Amino acid sequence: MLKLATSRLSVPGGFINPSLSLMSNTTTTTSFNSLSSSPLPVSKYLGLSIRGVRVGGKEIPDKKLVEYSLKYIHGIGRTTARQILHDLNMENKITKDLSKHEIISLRDEVSKYLIDCQLRLSNGLATKKLKEIQWYRWKRHIQGLPGRGQHTY
Repeated sequence: MLKLATSRLSVPGGFINPSLSLMSNTTTTTSFNSLSSSPLPVSKYLGLSIRGVRVGGKEIPDKKLVEYSLKYIHGIGRTTARQILHDLNMENKITKDLSKHEIISLRDEVSKYLIDCQLRLSNGLATKKLKEIQWYRWKRHIQGLPGRGQHTY
C-alpha cells in the first residue's frame, strides 16, 4: 500500500510539484526528484487527473455533452439544462471542448437557478414547516396511510 506524503501539492496547468515523494509500508522512500528535475504531468503519475469542469459547486464530467453533464447537478434536469443552453445560445458539445469564456458564462447562468445545497435547504425548511403546523397530508404520511383521498380498504 502506497501513501502519498506531501508538503505542498500544486497543480497549476496540470503539473505536480516534484517535491512529492512516495512512501511504502517499508522504511524506504522514493522521491520524484531522483526521477526528473522538471515538473511531472498529473495524468502520468499517481493517477491524478482533472476529470471535469466545476460548475455550480459540483464537478461535471468532461466526456459527455453539456446537456447531459449539467444533469449531474442536483436541481438541474433535462429541461433546465436545455433551457440554460438555449439562454446562452450555446451549441450542445462535449464539455472538455468548451472555451474558458463559455465555462464562465455557463457558471454564471447556472448560478441563477436554485440548485444543490440551496435547494435541499429550502425543501427541508418547507417540510419542517408542514410538520410544525401538523398538516393533514403530513399526519397521514407519518401514519403510513394515503394522503390524497384514496380508499384504505
